[in-house]
Order: sequence, then structure tokens, then C-alpha cells
Amino acid sequence: MKNNSFLFILLLCLAGCRFNTKLEAKHDSPRQLYPGLFEDVQTSHVFADSKTFVDCIPRYEPADIMKSYNEEKGKKGFDLKEFVHKHFGTPVPPRPYRSDSTQSVEVHIDSLWSVLTRYDDQYLPGTSLIYLPHPYVVPGGRFREAYYWDTYFTMKGLKEDGKPDLIKDMMDNFSFLLNTYGFIPNGNRTYYLTRSQPPYFSLMMDLLIAEEPDPQAMKRKVLATYGNALKLEYGYWMSGAETGKTQLHVVVMPDGSVLNRYYDSGNWPREEAWTEDIATAAASGRKPVEDVYHELRSGAESGWDFSSRWLADGKTLGTIHVTDIAPVDLNCLMFLMERMLATVYGLEKDTVTSNKMWLAATTRMNTIQKYCWDEKTGWFRDYDVKARTQTPSLNLAGMFPMSFKIAREGQADSMVTVLKREFLKPGGLVTTPVETGQQWDAPNGWAPLQYMSVLGLLAYHKDSVAEDIANRWIHENTKVFKQTGKLLEKYNVVDTTLTGGGGEYPNQDGFGWTNGVLIRFQNIFKKQ
Repeated sequence: MKNNSFLFILLLCLAGCRFNTKLEAKHDSPRQLYPGLFEDVQTSHVFADSKTFVDCIPRYEPADIMKSYNEEKGKKGFDLKEFVHKHFGTPVPPRPYRSDSTQSVEVHIDSLWSVLTRYDDQYLPGTSLIYLPHPYVVPGGRFREAYYWDTYFTMKGLKEDGKPDLIKDMMDNFSFLLNTYGFIPNGNRTYYLTRSQPPYFSLMMDLLIAEEPDPQAMKRKVLATYGNALKLEYGYWMSGAETGKTQLHVVVMPDGSVLNRYYDSGNWPREEAWTEDIATAAASGRKPVEDVYHELRSGAESGWDFSSRWLADGKTLGTIHVTDIAPVDLNCLMFLMERMLATVYGLEKDTVTSNKMWLAATTRMNTIQKYCWDEKTGWFRDYDVKARTQTPSLNLAGMFPMSFKIAREGQADSMVTVLKREFLKPGGLVTTPVETGQQWDAPNGWAPLQYMSVLGLLAYHKDSVAEDIANRWIHENTKVFKQTGKLLEKYNVVDTTLTGGGGEYPNQDGFGWTNGVLIRFQNIFKKQ
């Protein structure tokens, strides 16, 4: 009875918080625009990368292309590749840029911002690109669009390099997406409209506030400007909570409390990884295959696509079961969102709703402590809701309770011991201690996880460990830049003579979040 009362109070709290979800605007993806042709192009490997075709630009109206295709495909001598190149232009290549590794990495990054910035979005019928009204920075390489969680770490570098207008432009773009779709898609492509990414919008708002000459005045301005958009974000992630059932992004814990999970609304292969997903599902032997597709898509929403963290057997991609898991990092992000919404409602003089949000945040913090803290290993773990136990995966998401000051002091001490023993490598922090061939596992290190881990260490005054990690990461980034003239998406932090690898595509250069975290680290530890 106690548990049922707990659930009732929390869900009543959430239901009373006037969160609206927008009706999703209708924009057809390439699979919908080019039925039959799309599948034929992807399965015939007309392009080496499945993402290329979905980013192509049609030379004619989609209906005219389909009419021509249906008329010509059965004719003798029909050449699919020739047809595609006649009717579609390949994605616009990056703006010309010649790297000079004799420059300092700071000069290199500063000169790259304009290369990675897109200024002139236009709506073109038949393309997958979703128009954004303001300039934005893309990660680089095959990632030609704005990505949700990448952008936060990119913003860190833009702030250090004195580009507040571009940060605000990207915030306004995300606000535009929230007001158009009711959520921020994975990226501004129509094939991403079934999922989001880790919800960093509240952290982006915090970034605008932090370190300003008058932070209280800026706080009022930022919360007034983006508060309604944040309400939409919360409504998206909490949709269905009022039913008391596990559905969409909401999971009900054994005691009736509510946490969140990653959940893509589609159950077909990802259009940008079509052949890869079909192969994974076929090799898995799982039926129906739609379940595998759904889990792969949900894994992509996590940003960790893919990792042993999500795999039932810890090694085989076909055993992926993301929707069974309440991820500790996602729920820390939701905790911050609830706290920020409490402040938004407070500024609006809506004390009742503000108090409800404070209660929701406190309840979530206690739930994370109850279900995700592993006293035996001294680490926070994800929770498998279906199995009613913590997952066996040891991974850097466990640092997020330190990043958001959810961890207790004694827990933080234990976590530092585990961090140094299991994760600290010559080039920085490894994502997990296990090597599976997935890119979010050993031997790879990633900029966002270095940053969030260092942030958590600084929050608990573990300054020497934080500085050690940052310096290893700075050294690795700088060394690779001097050797190659590039800053990469990910790094091999275990064997620093090798580059990062694994996953479904080659390592990409550019690279937005690497640039942002590197510059931020240099400035943090230069000041100390």
C-alpha cells in the first residue's frame, strides 16, 4: 500500500504540471518518399555508407523520380547506380579546408568553427534535411546536420572562443524544433523524427547563465526565453507517466516510482544504417525482427550506439535490449530538468507547480540512489527493469551522479577508486573496461564522457584526479593533431599509438564535441 501511495503522489504531481506535447509535424523520410527505390538502393550498396543516400538531394520532384523509376527498372540494361546519380545529387561536401598541423590546436579550432557552421538552410522538397531558421554547427565528416547532445559540448568550445551569438542561434533552433515537433530530434533529418537524444537542453540553458557578470539577471532572462520550450521537452520524456504503466520513455520501478528510458517509436531498420540493421537482426535469430530494429533505434537515441552496456550477453549486438533498462545518466539529466523547471515555475509565481517539480526531482534522486547505487562495487549502474536488478555493465555513465551532485560524499570517494582502477588509461578515460568491437566500449574514449566525468570530480573537490584526466585527454588530442592535422570523433585511450575504431562507420574528423571539450579543458586547468 505504501508503494502504491508513493506512485499515486508522484504521478499526480506530474499529471498536474501542465506539460503539453506538440502534435508531430509531418515530414516524410526517404523511405516514405521513395518506396521500393529506397530499399533497392540501400540493399544494392549503391553507396558504401547507408547514410549517403538518405542525405542525397533530389534533382526532380519525388513523384516524378518514382514515376521514372517504376517505368525504367524492369527494362533490359537498367543500371540502378546510373539512375540514382541521374536523379539525385550526392550530399554537399564539407567546405574546403586545409589543416596546418604546425599551427597550435587553439588556432586550428578557431578557424574550424566557420567550416563547421551552416548558415543558409533552405527547405528543398524531397530532401531529408529539416530546415532550421538560424546558423548551427555540425559535428563534421558524415555528420552534416545538427545533433542534439553533440551541440552542448560544441557550445562549451564556442563559449570559450567568444561566440555567444552562435550559441544563442543553436538554442533558438532547438526551441524551434520543440515548438514544431514537441521534442528535439536526434538530428535535423526527417529519418530522425522517431527519436531524440540525451536531453541536454536544460544544461544548455545553464551554460547561457553560468559565468555571466550578472548571473541572476541572465538566469531570469534565459528561463523566461526558453522555459516554455523546456516544458515541452519534459512533456515528451514523461508522456504516459500518468497511467502508472511502463510505456514510451517512462518505466515504473518495483516500488512504483518512475524513471526514464530510451525509446524510439519506430520498429523498422534505421534508414541511415539500413543494411547494417537488417544484417544484425538476421544474425540475431530473434523473432520478430521488428523487436531488434526497435532496440537498435532506441540504442541510437542514447547516443551510445553501440555499447556492451545495452547487450544482454555483454558482447553480441543482436542481444540488444535498451528498452528494458533505466539508464543512470539519462535519469540524472531528467533530475536536472525537473530542478530547472521548478525554478521556471517559481519565477512564473506558480508555487504549486514549482513545488511539484521539486518533489519530482527529489523523488528521482532518491530512486537513483535506491536502484542504481551498487555498494559492492562502489559504482552507479543502470537498472534492468525487466529483470529487476542492476545490469552487469561497468561504464562511465556511472559518473553522472557525481556530475549532478546526486552521489553522497562516501560514494564519491569509492567512485574515484573505481574510476582510477577500471577506467583511467594513458589517453584519458575508457568508456567501458571491455572490448567488444562496439565503438562505445574499450579501447575508445569520447569527449563528452571525459567532460562529464571531470565535471563530477570537480564538484566533489577531486581536483587532482580531474586535472590528471583532462591533461591526458589534452595530450592525446594534441598529439594526434600534430601527427594528422585532425581532431577526431573518438580516440583509442588504451593504446595511444592507434586511432579509435569499432562501430558501423570509420572514425570521423572535425569534430564538434572534441573541439569544444578540448578548449574548455585547456582553459579550466590553465586558470587553476
